[in-house]
Amino acid sequence: MSIENGSSVSEDQARLRYWSIEVFPAGEAVDGHGNEMLADIRRTGVTGVFQVCSSRVYMLEGGLRERDVRGLGGDLLADPVSERWRVFRGLAEREIEGPSVEVHPLPGVMSPVAQSTLSAVRRWLRFRGSPESHIGAVKVARRYRIQGAAGAEELERIAGKVLANVCIEQGYVQGLGRNDSLPTTLPVPPQRPFCVRHVSLSTLDEDGLRRLSREGHLFLSLEEMEAIRNHYRALKRDPTDLELETFAQTWSEHCVHKTLKSAMVYRGDDFGRSGRVEVRFENLLKDTIVAATQELNRAWCLSVFVDNAGVIAFDDEFGVAFKVETHNHPSAIEPYGGAATGVGGCIRDVMGCGLGAKPIASTDVFCLAPPEFDSRRIPHDVLHPRRVLKGVVGGVRDYGNRMGIPTVNGAIYFDERYLANPLVFCGCVGLIPRKFVSKQVHAGDRIVVAGGRTGRDGLHGATFSSAELTSSHADEFAHAVQIGNAIEEKKLLDALLRARDDEGGCLFSSVTDCGAGGLSSAIGEMAEKIGAMVELEKVPLKYSGLRYDEIWISEAQERMVFAVAPGRLQRFLELFEAEEVETAVLGTFTGDGVLEIRFQGQVVGKMDVEFLHGGRPRRELQATWNAKTWHAEQKIRTRDNNGAARDGDLAARLLEAMADLNVASKEWAIRQYDHEVQSRSVIKPIVGPGAGPGDAAVLRPRLDSYRGIAVGCGLCPSKADDDPYWMAIEAVDEALRNVTCVGGDPDHTAILDNFCWPKVDTAESLGALVRACRGAADAAVAYGLPFISGKDSLNNEFVMDEAEAARTGLPQQLAIPPTLLISAISVLSDVRRCVSMDLKEAGNVIVLASAPVREAGLLTANAMHRRVAELIASGKVRSAHDVSDGGLAVAVAEMCIAGEIGASILVDPVMYTWDLFENAPTTYVLEMDSVAAKEVGWPIIGRAEEDRRFRVWHPTAGKADVAVDDLAAAWRRPLGAPAGT
Repeated sequence: MSIENGSSVSEDQARLRYWSIEVFPAGEAVDGHGNEMLADIRRTGVTGVFQVCSSRVYMLEGGLRERDVRGLGGDLLADPVSERWRVFRGLAEREIEGPSVEVHPLPGVMSPVAQSTLSAVRRWLRFRGSPESHIGAVKVARRYRIQGAAGAEELERIAGKVLANVCIEQGYVQGLGRNDSLPTTLPVPPQRPFCVRHVSLSTLDEDGLRRLSREGHLFLSLEEMEAIRNHYRALKRDPTDLELETFAQTWSEHCVHKTLKSAMVYRGDDFGRSGRVEVRFENLLKDTIVAATQELNRAWCLSVFVDNAGVIAFDDEFGVAFKVETHNHPSAIEPYGGAATGVGGCIRDVMGCGLGAKPIASTDVFCLAPPEFDSRRIPHDVLHPRRVLKGVVGGVRDYGNRMGIPTVNGAIYFDERYLANPLVFCGCVGLIPRKFVSKQVHAGDRIVVAGGRTGRDGLHGATFSSAELTSSHADEFAHAVQIGNAIEEKKLLDALLRARDDEGGCLFSSVTDCGAGGLSSAIGEMAEKIGAMVELEKVPLKYSGLRYDEIWISEAQERMVFAVAPGRLQRFLELFEAEEVETAVLGTFTGDGVLEIRFQGQVVGKMDVEFLHGGRPRRELQATWNAKTWHAEQKIRTRDNNGAARDGDLAARLLEAMADLNVASKEWAIRQYDHEVQSRSVIKPIVGPGAGPGDAAVLRPRLDSYRGIAVGCGLCPSKADDDPYWMAIEAVDEALRNVTCVGGDPDHTAILDNFCWPKVDTAESLGALVRACRGAADAAVAYGLPFISGKDSLNNEFVMDEAEAARTGLPQQLAIPPTLLISAISVLSDVRRCVSMDLKEAGNVIVLASAPVREAGLLTANAMHRRVAELIASGKVRSAHDVSDGGLAVAVAEMCIAGEIGASILVDPVMYTWDLFENAPTTYVLEMDSVAAKEVGWPIIGRAEEDRRFRVWHPTAGKADVAVDDLAAAWRRPLGAPAGT
């Protein structure tokens, strides 16, 4: 029985345990979500569906009177202008009213909307003064009424492919001969009797250890499993399940980067020179990336490789923290939640840096398969890349916007090899007083967890991120997927900053976030040198029924752990309560070198922290690389160095290049992000009157100063097909070019590395990784750019069976290309002197500044970067743009689009040997007045024109004369508005 818009059909005032309120748009014109789903359905090839009407369903459990339920519908849950609502008694009494699909979150999946609704309903009831009614739980679902479906089978396909993600949601199909029964009660978590469980490890042979590692989702090597077994044999006992899980999290590739930290013997082609070499690395990461920073020894590097984020000096009083993380595997399963929690986790890294940095900007980079990928070739349990694109953009958008942190810089790169393993890089920049850069846990400090509650979501997040994906991953690792709650994290941030800046001094001595291993990683890392005693029954839970090991390892979001001195504890707790942030005191940092975990008075884990953090067996790996073999495997296409014409006239090639997915405008995504909030943005991701692509963002971290920072990135995975060594160098080169173009200072620029690799289980794949590490380090030293932080994500491969590979026409092992993202942060002395890439004025000349690093060498390339930076700082450059994807012709065309002005260029193939449409490293296009340009002495290749036409002449490639408006249309069309957005 329904009650339409509050007009009850019954005067019965008795309280009921369950009610449902359905909220739906007032008409099709205002049903944006329904229209979006309709477009997505049509993109799957379903042509008969002509209408989708969407609604939200709020299912309430407690003891609510009908009059209060009616009040909730009208006062709280529905917009009186654009929405209507109706009430149903019970949870499954909604009329079918034609074919429909109702999508519910699976049991245990945390819904921020449900959480917020529950809190709002409780407040509303208190405000209303309704002691007769109370609310215990809320569940929120989506209902879709679908017109035009061919039958129940098509409805089911629509539910699974478009409306629901089976990893976290259940779709109920009704109508057209199908009538799935809706749940009549809200799910109740299973209750398990408590007992301490031990794992029989001491008697296992090699096969048993391997099987336990895989089936238990530990993903430890045989040598690591043997080390743990031998350790417990010496203790004359078996480990508890919690202890074994703690080793798995702590020793995971995700947490400890054990491949990059391994000893490695490299045999193969020399680095940047002819000949063959043999080189031994005692620790690949330390001997390349870290060694580069140590060799440069920059005094303005305040904290590197020791904390959740790197910190460089900003001015005498403040530093800036920067961290970039990956959240790849979760985003492959649930793109929205994976990207959102990736953003949230990286923000918490900055919050947990030192004694807390204030987040002031976010970055995002996505590597995806093309959105128009043939849906018939998608492997089973792999999401279509169009769905992934929309999901990851939406996740970044909603988390950053809701927290009030601007998303200011990023990139989207397309390659079919990312089909099953999309890459999601999330970055965050924070401002921190220099006096708070250091932190230290003291014996006697209390362990306090603050923020969101713990649930089953996020179990095995660290180990899952360290494994390859298969067709079973959606089922096997559904528990590793999380749905973030940005509002909860915003409250946590506000409370943290208040505690840091308390008038009596900082109220805590150390802080870190609950990363991929949850409390096991947070408390385990904080206790590494000191030990701790933890009482797990004190951890606030989202719902009852969690086992003690689940409480310990769950990555559930929006939580941080603090070390608080006893004398400051009460003030700390009161302050967090004032910000409505839940806290719990879990135990004490002891000083005895033992990590002891208790539950309900019993010891469920007791580990020596020295063995936990130092007992992992050290590996020595063999790495080889041969260019000819690599090229054959990668099917390398060598570039044309002489700029010879390809098929098609130059104008057609130019329009085609502008429409290439890796060149085309990303404005559709950028416009969804708030890049203005906090009022610090100086140069934004979209620049000029024509909304062109900015090279880097510029921010004013302190609004009382004109001192600024530039944030940019470099990414060129296609170059790995040739040589990962040069791919890495060119990524560093591009990152430096991007921040230099806006006025960054190369002498005060730091970089971060994010290695995303396919499996590294062969000497050849390790050889490619070695070459990339060495290339990045060589470029960093030559350019004077210290690394301050980094992250790696290995095993980005998808494995399918032979039949599925034959059906899709894809390799049975679908691996990503070796991918290195370099992020750069540069300090500017005065943001009023920075420049953007849009052409400014007709009559100015266009100057080519080029010393491609592979031909010119690192030292010559470095001199070019610094000379360009000097010219920009002197005010002689009106606009600057780097030559990247699309090459020189596209770079000048983008400057025309951004400035809404024309240009004429003449390119001499003797002077510029690269193809007009190829990425040329260490190459800039500068707009200058003619006098300044002649003083510089670099080639003048053209001039800005008033007539809004772009003219190109090349003696072998031909001529082109194209309207700037046509260039802009071609550039915006591919991603102007993906269907359903």
